[in-house]
Amino acid sequence: MPPSLVDSHCHLADPAFDADRTEVLARARAAGVEAAVCVADTVESSGRCLELARTHAETRDASPRLAATAGIHPHHAADFDARAAAALERLLAEPEVVAVGETGLDYHYDHSPREAQREAFAWHLAAAAGSGKPVVIHSREADDDTARLVREAPAGLTGVLHCFSAGRPVLEAALARGLSVSWSGMVTFKRWDLAWALAEVPDERLLVETDAPYLAPVPHRGGRNEPAFVAATAARIAELRGSTPAAVAELTAANARRLFRLG
Repeated sequence: MPPSLVDSHCHLADPAFDADRTEVLARARAAGVEAAVCVADTVESSGRCLELARTHAETRDASPRLAATAGIHPHHAADFDARAAAALERLLAEPEVVAVGETGLDYHYDHSPREAQREAFAWHLAAAAGSGKPVVIHSREADDDTARLVREAPAGLTGVLHCFSAGRPVLEAALARGLSVSWSGMVTFKRWDLAWALAEVPDERLLVETDAPYLAPVPHRGGRNEPAFVAATAARIAELRGSTPAAVAELTAANARRLFRLG
């Protein structure tokens, strides 16, 4: 039996999985993935994630448990308005929706104006603190503003820096607020250079993810990522932290269950 794992961040509602989602989930189960958090990036995808979580609620013996998030990615922050906020608030009231996001800042692509990104991010941080559900944070080339907004977020904030690729200001701000840090298949890439950050994350704040269908780990790099491949990321983290794949799987699964209240 493979060790139990939780994929703390994947985009199973993405059209990339429309042709074979059932098979993808079966492979995840065979690889030991007991649960996966289906992460949204728009109001529309938030609804799809919720529907997936509900659809698979009665088939947990055959596939991983699925939980949903609700939020708007910084790429789509220009679409965030009062109507979107109201829709997200309704979705966040649903028990299958376990987190707020994915939200944050992306100054690499700048698909939305930076001020719109900051306003949307601040709203999501406040919604997370107010709802008692964790926030899922994306940060790329926006260290100073991400760190500042995390520091200024309301009391009661919980959450995770997903697919960590930022700098020390973001890591320090997140750890000071008690946030978790999640690692993707990037840890298996030859040019990955964030071992210093991985070493500073306490055991109880450590999560693993795929970010599927993106960022497939070695030896799957270049193809579509899927939740089953989270095992490769856990194995590499075990190597880097002087642990074992089974121990990292057990640790990160327990942390994900606690953060997202997966039972």
